[in-house]
Amino acid sequence: MRSALARSTLAVTSMLALAFGIPLALLAGRIAHDRALSDARQQATGIVAALAVTQERPVLARAIASTRAGQRLALHLPGEAPIGATRGAADDVRLVRTGGQPLVAPAADGVVYLQPTALGPERTAVIEVWVPAAELRRGVTTARLSIAGLAAVLVLASIALADRLGARVVTAARELSRAARRLGAHDLSVRVRPAGPTELVAAGTAFNVMADRIVSLVDAERERAADLSHRLRTPLTALRLDADSLPHGEVADRVRESIDALEREVDAIIVSARDPLDARTGAVTDLVDVLADRLAFWAVPAEHQGRAWEVIGGAEPVWIPVPRSDVISAVDAMLGNVFRHTPAGTPFRIGVGERELVVEDGGPGIADRSGAVRRGVSGADSTGLGLDIVRRVATEAGGSLRIGHSSRLGGARVGMSYVGSRRPPG
Repeated sequence: MRSALARSTLAVTSMLALAFGIPLALLAGRIAHDRALSDARQQATGIVAALAVTQERPVLARAIASTRAGQRLALHLPGEAPIGATRGAADDVRLVRTGGQPLVAPAADGVVYLQPTALGPERTAVIEVWVPAAELRRGVTTARLSIAGLAAVLVLASIALADRLGARVVTAARELSRAARRLGAHDLSVRVRPAGPTELVAAGTAFNVMADRIVSLVDAERERAADLSHRLRTPLTALRLDADSLPHGEVADRVRESIDALEREVDAIIVSARDPLDARTGAVTDLVDVLADRLAFWAVPAEHQGRAWEVIGGAEPVWIPVPRSDVISAVDAMLGNVFRHTPAGTPFRIGVGERELVVEDGGPGIADRSGAVRRGVSGADSTGLGLDIVRRVATEAGGSLRIGHSSRLGGARVGMSYVGSRRPPG
C-alpha cells in the first residue's frame, strides 16, 4: 500500500513539475534573449547620442570603440563605408534605412540589432549591434538546471511526505489485520491500539468492542455449561442413595465405583467449563497419560461386558496443543461410541502414535460416514455429538477426523490425527 501511494504521488507530482517546469524553462530562454537585445538597444542609444553631437568619422570611430559592445558595434552612414566590423546583410541595412523601424536579423553565430537614426532630411544612419548566440543563451542552462533541481526536490519531498502519511495508515491497517488473524486463530485476548486516520481508529475501536463482546458471550456460555453440568448432581445424589441401599457385594461395589467416577467426571466438566479463556491458550497435554487414565475407567465396563481390548503404542509421551479437558472429551467420545454402538463382547483396539490416535472395533461398522460427523445428527439414538467433539479437538490440534471403511477387527475405524511431539513443551 505504501509503494502504491508513493507511485501515485510520484506520477502526480511529476506531471505537475513538468506542467510548470517546461514553461519556466522556455521562459528562462526568452528572458535571456530579451535581455541580450535590451542591452544591444542601450549600446545603440549611446551611438545615437554621439551622432547628435558630430558626424565626423574619427570621432564616431572613437565613440564606437569606447562603448562596452566594442567590436560588436558598427555604424552605417549614408553614402559612406561602415564604421566598425559589420556582420549584418546589406539588404537588411537598406530595409531599416528605408523603413525607419528597428530590426533584429539573423547573422553569423548570433543576431544583429539594426536601429535607424535620422541625420537630416533624407539622410538616415543605421546603427548595428551584433549579439552573439552565447549572449542570447547566457544563464539559460543554469536557470533550467535550477528549475529541474527544484522540481526534483519537490517531487522527492512529496514522495517522502506521502510515504510518512502512508506509513501511519499501513501500520494501523497491518496491526488491525494481525489482530484479526490472531482472533481467527482463537486468541481472544488480542486487542488493538486504535491509530491512524479516523476511519481506521473507528475500525480499531469497533474491533476491540467486538472482541470484548465475544469474550463475554463465550464466558456466559461456559458458565451456562457449568450450571447445566451442576444440575446432574441432583440425580447423582438420588442414585447414590439408591446404591447405598443395595446389599453389600460385588455388584453394589461396582455401582458405587461407577457413581464415584461419574461424580468426578461432572466435577471435571464444571471446572473445565469455568476455566478462563487465557488458561486454554498455549495449553498442551500428554495424550498417552490421558489415554491411560481413561482406560482405567473404561476397563471396568469392558470387563463387565466381556470385551477384549488392547493398546498398541503409547510407550512414550505424545504432547498435543489442546487442553487436557478437551483431550479427555475426545478420548471418551471415541471409546464411548464403542460401548454404545456395538454389542456386549465386541472387542476393540487402541493405537496411539506421534501423529494419530486410532480406535478400532469388531462391531457392525459405520454405514453413513458423512452423516456420522454432522453435529446433532445420529443414526443410533444418541446425541450425535461424539464424533463432532473428536473432529473439533483434532482440528484444534492441527489435524483432522478420519473414519475408515472397516478396521482390522472388521468393524468401525475412527482416527484422530494431530500435530504431536515426543518432547514436553519448554
